Amino acid sequence: MTSAQVDTEKTSGGTSGQTSEEGYERGLGSRQVQMIAIGGAIGVGLFLGAGANIAKAGPSLIVMYALAGAIVFFIMRALGELLLYRPVSGSFAEYSREFLGPFFGYFTGWTYWLMWVVTGMAELTAAAIYVHYWFPGIPQWVTALVFLVILFGVNLISVKVFGELEFWFSMVKVTALIGMIVIGLGVLTFGFSAAGDTAAVSNLWAFDGFFPKGVGSSLMTLQGVMFAYLAVELVGVTAGESEDPEKTLPKAINTLPWRIALFYVGALTVILCVVKWTEFAPGVSPFVAAFAKIGIPAGAAIVNFVVLTAALSSCNSGMYSTGRMLRNLADSGEAPAAFKKLSATKTPAFGITVSVLFMGIGVVLNYIVPDKAFGYVTSVATAAGIWTWLMILISHVLYRRAVVAGRLPASSFPAPGGAVCSWIAIAFLLFVTCLIAYDPDSRVCLYVMAGWAAALAVGWTILKNRTPAAPTGPDPELEKVG
Repeated sequence: MTSAQVDTEKTSGGTSGQTSEEGYERGLGSRQVQMIAIGGAIGVGLFLGAGANIAKAGPSLIVMYALAGAIVFFIMRALGELLLYRPVSGSFAEYSREFLGPFFGYFTGWTYWLMWVVTGMAELTAAAIYVHYWFPGIPQWVTALVFLVILFGVNLISVKVFGELEFWFSMVKVTALIGMIVIGLGVLTFGFSAAGDTAAVSNLWAFDGFFPKGVGSSLMTLQGVMFAYLAVELVGVTAGESEDPEKTLPKAINTLPWRIALFYVGALTVILCVVKWTEFAPGVSPFVAAFAKIGIPAGAAIVNFVVLTAALSSCNSGMYSTGRMLRNLADSGEAPAAFKKLSATKTPAFGITVSVLFMGIGVVLNYIVPDKAFGYVTSVATAAGIWTWLMILISHVLYRRAVVAGRLPASSFPAPGGAVCSWIAIAFLLFVTCLIAYDPDSRVCLYVMAGWAAALAVGWTILKNRTPAAPTGPDPELEKVG
């Protein structure tokens, strides 16, 4: 039996209460993994970011979400094949390390950590904006700080508490979105509410056409659209703590297309039919604006609560994933050894604590530049997310080559089309990167990423000088399978 197969047997299966080979408690059941997967596809990028993108692209934003959604599904099927080949926590860094070399594992792990730190800042900013809807007198930074402390406490308790909180966060989001779609369809069909007289499918093209500002302007929204999909890969981080990854992970990934079709494409289509696109503005959730237009008593306030839940859910996930990624890096000798330690409840408490301190920078941004904080951090998060996705795709292409050559065992969850869809997704992500470089408002994130890359290169050089024979990862034999 190959070492990869042995490792797979060690890290898969099990029941609640058991621990994985990495020392984590396998405390995430199928119910929780499914909802984490669903909730990962519904975040602040849709609830808040869609407002600015509608203003830029009009109804054509629906096509952009559908196009990006297809690419995200290709990414997730590539990740799924890798996860069932070898399910480990911190999977993206592990696969980069195995197929591209130690430096890429190091770079990917730290960059994914950065992505979630800045995403956490974005979610805290969004949460503060939502609370401002009810309590305009409370400064944004105060609200952001309170939520940061509460979620930090939750993540220190245990993975079961994290999973249960995330389950209910996701349940609120899913139930509310379905309710919004049903109400919107009711307005379109029966014409009730204050929006009934103007609601019509023709709103999708009646105001300067389906592409009111041109195809180019629509394509420029892709960077914001891709941010909305960040976190779908979180399922990969849960692999080391799932009770039965062989069953739960494929199911979670295969449900992604209908989640995208319903929650993104479906919800936006209904909203844009009910309210004409010209009435939406940046910085305002289109869902809150639509329900205010419909005039349902307390409807806008309810939706505001839901989008607040979405922001807190994503920040909660960020704290979870950053701690695990730092521990994976420490296991590979690419981060301080202190990050290896697990608390009595089997959580990487020190890694979570350090990550939360960095997320606190978001609180400072909300104090200094409350109007621009969201835009700054989302652009950086998108750039870091694109790197992570590219590493997943390139690792998948190299894994498929190794399988074809007989050097590695085949996964029980092969991606359809083999490596072809991964190549398509790689080309798409490079195109989005070019769009980011072209846009002066978002270009700053590439400068930030260049500085980040330089800092990591310096760190790698220091690491190699201190430990010349390493780092090669926790199990260098994986490089020699076959």
